Amino acid sequence: MKRKRVVIMGAGGRDFHNFNMVYRDNPEYEVVAFTATQIPYQEYRVYPPELAGDLYPNGIPIYPEESLPKLIKEHDVDEVVFSYSDVSHKYVMNRASLINSSGATFKLLGYKETCLKSNKPVISVTAIRTGSGKSPVSRYIAKVLADEGYKVGIIRHPMAYGDLLIRRCMVFNKVDDLDKYDLTIEEKEDIEPHLQRGFTVYIGVDYKDVLKEAEDNSDIILWDGGNNDYPFIEPDINIVVVDPYRWEHIDTYYPGEINVRMADIAIITKVNTAPIKYVEDAISNIKELNPNAEVFRAGIRYKPERMVDLKGKKVVVIEDGPTTTHGDMGFGAAYLYAEEAGAEIIDPKPYAVGSYKEVYRRYKHLKEVIPALGYSKEQMDELTEYLNNIPEVDYILSASPTKISRYLMIQKEIIQIYYELEDIDEKIRNYLLNKLDATLKTRCNPNH
Repeated sequence: MKRKRVVIMGAGGRDFHNFNMVYRDNPEYEVVAFTATQIPYQEYRVYPPELAGDLYPNGIPIYPEESLPKLIKEHDVDEVVFSYSDVSHKYVMNRASLINSSGATFKLLGYKETCLKSNKPVISVTAIRTGSGKSPVSRYIAKVLADEGYKVGIIRHPMAYGDLLIRRCMVFNKVDDLDKYDLTIEEKEDIEPHLQRGFTVYIGVDYKDVLKEAEDNSDIILWDGGNNDYPFIEPDINIVVVDPYRWEHIDTYYPGEINVRMADIAIITKVNTAPIKYVEDAISNIKELNPNAEVFRAGIRYKPERMVDLKGKKVVVIEDGPTTTHGDMGFGAAYLYAEEAGAEIIDPKPYAVGSYKEVYRRYKHLKEVIPALGYSKEQMDELTEYLNNIPEVDYILSASPTKISRYLMIQKEIIQIYYELEDIDEKIRNYLLNKLDATLKTRCNPNH
């Protein structure tokens, strides 16, 4: 029987997971290539044979997404599987049209096919868009559980950069463990804050291995999602984080809408800074898609690592990279803190170097901020040069969740801006613990 030829479109995350779950050991299909987009430096690598399995002794090549029509024609491709996140519905259907017009079938894999099952209780935290406040929600949930005496294993959504085989299954117990691997700034941003709070983080490429490692060392699994992707592990309690500034994206971005429709709990963040109408519109949109979801409001509080009078001071603002680039947010926590403190925010764009010039050309929505991009050693060096080139700066305010001063030789004083969830009247905590108690009873007595 002729095997169906498949290309998987991705961005160094869900693409590999979908392959592992559906295609790796499936003799009915031949995956001829992956394509890569969103994240730089991912193409022209090979998904290694040790991960790809016996059907792929030479591994699977990874090409730029722009190569799709050519790949479909050269390999007589039957199906193209869309496997990445944080894109508009229009964007997805534009890709579907391109693929269908090239002769192949466009495919989206479902939740049932791609979710692992755990022998431990699982709480997942996902979002409608990247930058919604998912990370502070995850940190808060982890603390709530730990305060109740549970050992929490945090499984982080993949960022499969660099050497994929080395990254097959990684375990981080302390901040120093970050130096064991050649990690990007983005990877450090999502791991380091959990380590600073004493939690263990599990992340990798093969999530069967990752889940097994976490299950062996945890009472409860906390899925800390990436972008607006849906979970890789079937949750007992499903939490979606909603950004009121982008409430219109609740039902217009893929796969964030899936998260809203599946949610047990919806947390609207940033209510302390967002206009009330945005919050009310978000609630209305959530309820239209998922009337059964329990909806909570929460604030995001900004706190500097040390108090400095910034009034009238000239500052450069660094923000989380994905949030302010493909997440479409023109600003973040450091920008809001600078405004609140009365600082003079310097426009850094005239001093951009290297790939940062292209970043500003591509992401025209950016305010006077620098996205913390560091997907390669070259890009980290560019960020260092960029920051050191900006004249007459009193302070750099950085809301990157990783302390960039650990990796970059910056000649200016950096003030780290932290941001954490504000659970109004502890409503989220109380509801979550009650729901968890009911979940544990159901797991112990599945017939009742």
